[in-house]
Amino acid sequence: MGGKTDIVKGRVKEAAGAITNNEQLREEGRADQAVGKVKEIAADAIDSVKDAAESVKKAAKKAID
Repeated sequence: MGGKTDIVKGRVKEAAGAITNNEQLREEGRADQAVGKVKEIAADAIDSVKDAAESVKKAAKKAID
């Protein structure tokens, strides 16, 4: 699942836990939200590394030409 999906799923679980007074479900929801946030951060980091690598590749090619 993607980060956003995990965050939404976590919010739903947390709300359901609050409504039903189920602390375990609330904690699962919070954990799902944390996982989603980590996935989003990781995806952003991967994109940044790819962009940086592409910039280096272009600069190297320009220097060679």
